[in-house]
Amino acid sequence: MKRVLDRLTVTGAIYLSAVCILPTILIDQLKLPFYFGGTSLLILVGVALDTAQQIQSHLITAKYDGAVGGVKVKSRRVRY
Repeated sequence: MKRVLDRLTVTGAIYLSAVCILPTILIDQLKLPFYFGGTSLLILVGVALDTAQQIQSHLITAKYDGAVGGVKVKSRRVRY
């Protein structure tokens, strides 16, 4: 288990380092105009992955709702 955790940690560290250093290399060495910094790229990738996961979850839920027949649960609310 520790070996798997170590591998994941090293892989994640390499990925984060590459994402943070890549914009600097593109701007300084290759003289390419690059308008996003490392932090901006991390935020953009995180939001894109989260959005894709939410869309996938919604599609799976809709698929199961269609298979079950659209069972609706009545809410219990207290009337005064």
